[in-house]
Amino acid sequence: MSAPVPVAVHACCGPCSLEPVRLLREEGMEPTIFWTNPNIQPVAEHDRRLATLREWAEGEGIEVVTCGDDRALWERAVAPKGFDRAARCRACYALRLAEACRAARERGFSLVTTTLAVSPHQLHDTCDEVLVACARAHGLEPVVRDFRPAYPEATRRSRELGMYRQNYCGCRFSAVEAALGRAEAREERRRRREGARAGA
Repeated sequence: MSAPVPVAVHACCGPCSLEPVRLLREEGMEPTIFWTNPNIQPVAEHDRRLATLREWAEGEGIEVVTCGDDRALWERAVAPKGFDRAARCRACYALRLAEACRAARERGFSLVTTTLAVSPHQLHDTCDEVLVACARAHGLEPVVRDFRPAYPEATRRSRELGMYRQNYCGCRFSAVEAALGRAEAREERRRRREGARAGA
């Protein structure tokens, strides 16, 4: 039996890492996690997500490499995009994945991927494009996967394990967008209930 192929995995959090790691291992790869997420605000939230990831990874025998988290650069390169989500997320992916690729190349990896590809809330096509561009710019081979079908299982497993689960992507803009989305969903449910009562 051949030895597993090393793969650098940029991870955004613990819950989103569960299924990508399992699926990559099923493909014969052995992940090392690279953490670089200067987008996550506030700092206490960043640290809580990293601690959750580390605790789970330790139990799985997976190394977590902490890369650069240049918050000042994020503020200059990403924050000015504000609520233009498409532009903001593309710039944010590029910043994080470029740093993960730099660190992976420095450590001798040839393959790289990201757990961002598991979340249906991410801009999947944009993420793929940025991953490919960053990987090739650093002489790496991108492992492009659509992990989204595994998202429900990742959600189930993370809850079963009692992992901390966040309710927004990471930055202050996404926190506002997520809160507005939840409020709209609550209002829609209220309207449906009222409509059902009126029709009864």
